[in-house]
Amino acid sequence: MQFFPSFNVFLKIGSLEIHYYALCIILGALIAYELGQYRFKKLGYARNILSDYFFALLLLGIIGARIWYVIFMWNELYAANPMEIFAIWHGGLAIQGGIFVGLIYSAYFFKKHEIPFLVAGDAIMPGVLVAQALGRWGNFFNHEAYGSAVSLQFLQSLHLPQFIIKNMYIENAYHHPTFLYESVGNMIVFFVIILLVRHFSKKNGTQFFSYFVGYGIVRFFVEGLRTDSLMLGPLRIAQVISLIFIAVGIAGMIYVYKKGTARTDFS
Repeated sequence: MQFFPSFNVFLKIGSLEIHYYALCIILGALIAYELGQYRFKKLGYARNILSDYFFALLLLGIIGARIWYVIFMWNELYAANPMEIFAIWHGGLAIQGGIFVGLIYSAYFFKKHEIPFLVAGDAIMPGVLVAQALGRWGNFFNHEAYGSAVSLQFLQSLHLPQFIIKNMYIENAYHHPTFLYESVGNMIVFFVIILLVRHFSKKNGTQFFSYFVGYGIVRFFVEGLRTDSLMLGPLRIAQVISLIFIAVGIAGMIYVYKKGTARTDFS
């Protein structure tokens, strides 16, 4: 057994390797799960409800994120080597695909359990931001999802730790640490929702829709710096989806403000 046998491998046991990429995703998901459980408990729901929901959601979310990535990278990466589709430890999860699949499953699950969708969304979605923030560190360890080239002086001006600066030197150039920009941005949105939106909102669904506005804004601007965007013709697909998220989030907040139900309190 070897701990830290390489930069992107956390643990190696014989031929079995546990990558930081997987570790970051799982750790983020577990933190989001516990946050959701805490808030569900405040609502009076049994712990097993979210347990049943979480494990299926995690699997479906990863599948959705992988399918989304494979669709847009088919010609570049997978047409000639279809078996590579299953090698998710090499990277290649597009979170927006996971969000779409997760929302579909969530609507089914909570309707089945007679839990109002927006109440569940308020309890769960802020924690998703934490999961996404930690997941971006998996990209860091995989040396992926970085931005365009910058100078060493620029990175030093950001007062980054040396290990981040060192590992932003990729293919003979330093790059924007877009993984870090998005990770920090997601955490800022998380605290805005938890500390401000939750405090001032009076209707169910406000926190849920705030997620889409906040995450959409962060992702739109960070995506513009990246060099590996999934493309739809001349458009960066993540920016297109981010604009849709922002529009849906704003429309949703307007709707709940005018016609929504009074907030179910889990503060």
